[in-house]
Amino acid sequence: MKTKTALISTAVTSLLAFGVVNLAQAADDANTEKCYGIAKAGKNDCASNGHACSGQSKTTADKKDWIKVPTGTCERIVGGSTK
Repeated sequence: MKTKTALISTAVTSLLAFGVVNLAQAADDANTEKCYGIAKAGKNDCASNGHACSGQSKTTADKKDWIKVPTGTCERIVGGSTK
């Protein structure tokens, strides 16, 4: 029983660490910006009203959900907004 608990604990810790590293990389990238209103359902990058984080948007092009795009790109996408 202790082995099973240790394996599960290790797996969960690894998944959490992987997620934290990915979020930190996205947040620190100065060459990208958040673009609201263009994410497809289930393809958003992080949290908005109504859900906890990435991949949980239920509506395509929801103005509250965002994805990271190269800086300056969002203004050229129909429906995209940096605010």
